[in-house]
Amino acid sequence: MLKKTHFFLFLGLFFCQTVLAQNDSKALIKADSLFEVGALLPAYKLYRQTLRQGQQHSPRLLVRMAYIQEQIGHYPAALYYLNVLQTHAPSQATWNKMVELAQNNRLDGYTASWPQRLLIPFRRYYNQLLQAAFIVAVVAGTVLLIRLLKRRRIVREWWVLYGMYLLLAGVLLNLLRPEKVGLVCQPRAALMSGPAAGANWLTVVAAGDRLQVEGVQDIWYQVEWHGRTAFIRKQNLLLVE
Repeated sequence: MLKKTHFFLFLGLFFCQTVLAQNDSKALIKADSLFEVGALLPAYKLYRQTLRQGQQHSPRLLVRMAYIQEQIGHYPAALYYLNVLQTHAPSQATWNKMVELAQNNRLDGYTASWPQRLLIPFRRYYNQLLQAAFIVAVVAGTVLLIRLLKRRRIVREWWVLYGMYLLLAGVLLNLLRPEKVGLVCQPRAALMSGPAAGANWLTVVAAGDRLQVEGVQDIWYQVEWHGRTAFIRKQNLLLVE
């Protein structure tokens, strides 16, 4: 319990500047009051109401809703809110908490490997990296084009370097881009080998399992499962957005 409390206190301090900048609604103020006195379920109902009013990416709401769901034993819901938080504000603390919850409940899709940890800071600043790469590409391309229009000699190596930069930047940004993931929202949902009820049955997944979404086919999501392609009905998977 102490470890859980330290985690949520840490996240609260981490996002305090964002929280102070928000315009709290009356429902949110009342929800905070209920939360602070331990009335978790009434607070949760008001937090959900606030989410529907457009504050779904507020770190405070997501952290507190995850905390409430964990306290009442609804770990799939707690993992969903933490996944949403991790998608919009990646942090090592959030990921560690997700891994802890998943391991305690024997859920799949949450790895504690060093490549995953290495990707977190890059994904946190992905938009800034994308903008920087675009600016460098535009500036360098403009300089080369101006020199070409002025009929100044441009050594072949400069064009080669520019092309290599574009290729490398494209590959890196593609590798670092945020994953599109979904959480299984039904107990014992079936994974199939194809997007059809008559396809081969692969296995069943548990509520809270995390799957990487690769595409959509009719009423099926195409997902990655242990390095292979599988399909799950849309009604059984909740996208993290």
